[in-house]
Parts: sequence; structure tokens; C-alpha cells
Amino acid sequence: MSFHDFPSSHAMRVKPFWTLDPAIIFLNHGSFGACPRVVLEAQSRLRARMESEPVRFFVRELETLHGEACAALALLIGAHVKDIASVSNATAGVNTVLRSIDLAPGDEVITTNHTYNACRNALDFATARAGARVVVADVPFPIASPDEVIEAILSHRSSRTRLVLIDHVTSQTGLIFPVERIVGELNRLGIDTLVDGAHAPGMVSLDLQTLGAAYYTGNCHKWMCAPKGAAFLYVRPDKQHSMRPLSISHGANSSRKDRSRFQLEFDWTGTTDPTPFLVLPEAIRFLSTLLPGGLKELAEHNRQMVLAGRHLLCQGLGCEPPAPESMIGSLATVPLPLAHDDTHSDSLLIDPLQNALFLKNGIEVPIFPFPALPQRVVRISAQIYNDPDDYRSLVQALGNHAETR
Repeated sequence: MSFHDFPSSHAMRVKPFWTLDPAIIFLNHGSFGACPRVVLEAQSRLRARMESEPVRFFVRELETLHGEACAALALLIGAHVKDIASVSNATAGVNTVLRSIDLAPGDEVITTNHTYNACRNALDFATARAGARVVVADVPFPIASPDEVIEAILSHRSSRTRLVLIDHVTSQTGLIFPVERIVGELNRLGIDTLVDGAHAPGMVSLDLQTLGAAYYTGNCHKWMCAPKGAAFLYVRPDKQHSMRPLSISHGANSSRKDRSRFQLEFDWTGTTDPTPFLVLPEAIRFLSTLLPGGLKELAEHNRQMVLAGRHLLCQGLGCEPPAPESMIGSLATVPLPLAHDDTHSDSLLIDPLQNALFLKNGIEVPIFPFPALPQRVVRISAQIYNDPDDYRSLVQALGNHAETR
């Protein structure tokens, strides 16, 4: 794997489409995404429209605009409009499901050691309140095969297993889990699955109807490049009767018959800025124009770029690729040498090496403790605005910060 197919001139062509600081090498699209200028401009126009006559916007226009955004999203993720709701982020989607499910004392919820910290906290909260129990399936990293994910999860099921919470694409380790196989096997066993697909939209192909998961939530501000605050929750029709939004609002006692209770409750949960979700059609349109093959070619471009970056990183660190290429999308994680200082374990603190790379080299890239300090990993992202020199600069900088590593 090399960078010969990724000339710097290609990235230079698209860099002006984003508002990213040109002084920073941005290798962390995976955390919060980056919104293109044209999408931000569309959002600004919508905000101006909203503030020019708020009542007209919220009471007379919002439902239609929201429906158009849902329709564009539904085509992309393979779902019916009536089965998706807008939420602020995937963490909110996970919390919504966990708060709506009636867990009982003794119930078990399986998750993995790769689960996003915020979602694990939500799971701990929900199970503790119900007297239920979290069962953690340890998925190895480095990992040799997707089979290891399936084996780890299924080996922990029991007669008390009520739900399985799994990532589609893991945050810290950047692995694509074999969700189709996992959900299929769990459905056969009568166990519901909640898929945290925070990174999936725009990175991997989605067909939620075919997938068949009871619940699926995903962010649109990451690889779909929408503004922050755009995400969705998909709920399979047979599960929608018990699903309630985190904020109970006017839809709870609406007498309307033209929409389902699920839509009535989730489409209006109180006054907020809906424009991040409403500009999804513009974000999808823009991304589709960047390469001749549209979103599919863009996702593959990013995948090939991050694989080449991972190869260079592994060479520089003297390690083998920690996961097969089949489990990589637009993120790739590589283990680092053991940390000298194991005091920075709080998820809200920035690792000293990450700070050093940013302050001394102008490189924005995340350093995570995984599975726990002193073990750490570095995770790179690839978006079309990245070029090969970005990854070369990272490898060189890591060599210069051996004392911090």
C-alpha cells in the first residue's frame, strides 16, 4: 500500500471547500467531522429564514423541511422515512433507546470493550437503575479476523440477555464490526441489537431495512459532513410503540392521525435549532459531486488513503498492521509504545503526546488509552482534503517525540 495514487494536487483542489485552519494538519475528521463552506452557507440561509419569521418557520414550514431532509437521508441509509427520527447525536440516540427499554432486575446487556465511553456510561446508568447487569465481551486488538468479534459476543449470551449494544465502527480502534452477521445471529436467537453507528453514515454502505437491527443510531456530522447536531435514530417498526424521546413534548397527546405516534413525538421535542439536520440534502449533494463515482467513490478513496497512511505509520513505529484491511474504513488505529506517564486516564483530558503534536507540530490527531494506560493508540482519519504529506509529517513528528511517547 502506497501513496502513488494520491497526488497532493488532488487534496489541494478540494481544501478550499472547507474552512479548516490551513496551519493545522487535520488528521482527526473522525471526532467531529468538518463542515464544507457550501453546507455552512446553506445553514446560514436557513437560520436567516428562521429568524425572519420564527412562527412561520416552526409552525408552517418546519415539518415539510424536516420531511425533505428525512427523505434524502432515508435513501442513503436504506430506511423508510417513517422509521427514522432526528436526534442531536448518536450518544443521544443510544440514551433514547436505553431509557425507553424496560430493563428488569437480573436482565443482562452485552457490550464490548471497544464501546464508546459516553455510551458505556449511559449503559451503566440504565442498568444500575433497573438492577440489570452489563456483560462485557472482550474483543482483541490487535485482531486477526471479524470472526473474533462474533465469537466474543455470542460466547457471552445467556438466557438473561435482553439487548446487545455494539459499534458499527469503533471509535478508539477504528474497526468495522461485522454487524450484518452479528445482528442476523442475534435476531435468530431472539435478542435485540442496538447499533451505535456514529461513524458509519458516509463511511460504509448502509441498508437498515436489510440489516434488521431493532435500533440503529448514526451521526451525520462526521463522514456526511453536516453541521454539528445532525444525527438520526432508526427504530424497527415493531419496536416503535415503546420508544419515547428524551424530552416528552407536545406530540405525546397529539390527536393527529396522519402521522405515527413515533413521528409525532420525535419530530417536535421543543424549540431548538433544527438547521443542522435540515441541510442534510445539501451535504449529501455536495459530497456526491467531489468524485465522478459520488459517495461510493469518496468512501473508497478515503479508505485507500487511510490504509496507505496506516502502512506508513506501522513502518515508522516498527509494528505490524493490527487489523485486516477488510475491517478498515476511513479510520485506522495503530498501537504506540507504552506511555511513560499513566496519570492521564480521564476521558475528558488530552494525552500529553496529542498536545505535543498539536502545539509543536501543528498536527491534530487523537491519542487514546486502549485498552487502558500505559497502553495507548494513535488513530488517523482520511478525508478527501488530506494528502500524503499529512501522514508523512505525523510519522516524522512521532519520531521526534519519543520522550513523550
